[in-house]
Amino acid sequence: MEKNTLKTLVDSGCIVVACGGGGIPVARSKENSLNLIGIEAVIDKDLSGEKLAETLSADILLILTDVENVKLNYGKPNEINVNKMSLDEAIKNSNDGQFLSGSMKPKVMACIKFLEWGGEKAIIGSLENVSDALDGKSGTTFYK
Repeated sequence: MEKNTLKTLVDSGCIVVACGGGGIPVARSKENSLNLIGIEAVIDKDLSGEKLAETLSADILLILTDVENVKLNYGKPNEINVNKMSLDEAIKNSNDGQFLSGSMKPKVMACIKFLEWGGEKAIIGSLENVSDALDGKSGTTFYK
């Protein structure tokens, strides 16, 4: 709803902290589109970050978490860290149930949505190694 304000701030060089989970979900009133009404919904921090990236026409979506990489076969003897994953692979792995709903699935889904929208790449990595993740030396990079 604050798209124009956010774009102005970003374009002027400001660092903007703008979204996350736990906000108050609203929708436009049917009677008057200028009125906002509270609705029952859950705001997912990863998907709201992806929507913000779309709104601002970002090239890269960076999702920071407390783990270094996305993993396949999580918790199993054949668990592997993934450094790179194509959009097609991400969709297939998600459909195959590789990512847990309360954990990595919303992050991967946000990366998928961002690439489908037209983003250049999406990265999931740890806050501790954010610079390396941006340089492709850490984290998991999603590409088309």
